[in-house]
Amino acid sequence: MSTLVIKNLQVSVDIEGGTKEILKGVDLSIEQGSIHAIMGPNGSGKSTLAYTIAGHPKYHVTGGSITLDGEDVLKMTVDARARAGLFLAMQYPVEIPGVTVQNFLRTAKTAIDGEAPPLRPWLKEVKESMTELRMDKAFAERNVNEGFSGGEKKRHEILQLELLKPKFAILDETDSGLDVDALKIVSKGVNRAHENTGLGVLLITHYTRILRYIHPDFVHVFVDGRVAEEGGPELAERLENEGYDRYLAPAEA
Repeated sequence: MSTLVIKNLQVSVDIEGGTKEILKGVDLSIEQGSIHAIMGPNGSGKSTLAYTIAGHPKYHVTGGSITLDGEDVLKMTVDARARAGLFLAMQYPVEIPGVTVQNFLRTAKTAIDGEAPPLRPWLKEVKESMTELRMDKAFAERNVNEGFSGGEKKRHEILQLELLKPKFAILDETDSGLDVDALKIVSKGVNRAHENTGLGVLLITHYTRILRYIHPDFVHVFVDGRVAEEGGPELAERLENEGYDRYLAPAEA
């Protein structure tokens, strides 16, 4: 069973006139097969953690470590992290003009597996996943995310998740901008991938509504670049009722 371990992670970003520390010593351990929810107010460092794991060059690690089965993730290139089994579903998926969804998916699968998937079984799997996610088959011929609605972009992210079969999925506010029906469809896709492959999930969200459909084993509250509290699903319910005020310093008079 694979394990993703984050120890004392410290991360900064460049800002005008200097740098700003975002993560201030994060400790987190995620085993394959488990679902972890990260919650917290805006600016607490949740997305910074996601993009740091994925290797975004904007974020500079100034201390600590990230390891996957004992291997140093921070020494890996972005594509090496993907091949090792790390997957990021972005809050704002980007458009890729000139590249169809069909070509993108098969190219990504080939890059991860080291060989192209057999065409006929692959097309069958793509079609079945698109049907489950209620994606019209015409989407396969459209350019990646070009002209897609917010819900269509998120469903395409989960389509990638189901087909690429990573060890760990980092879902950065996947519920953002989804209506109730789209939220249910996307959540079912995540649950299906979890059940079929046993992947570990790191689910980043502000709200508990997605946790009604994707049930976490652990909940971590991020405040000011640190884990302020950890617990089980009951912690998310308490946050729904009480909010984050008790973690925040009172404003100066």
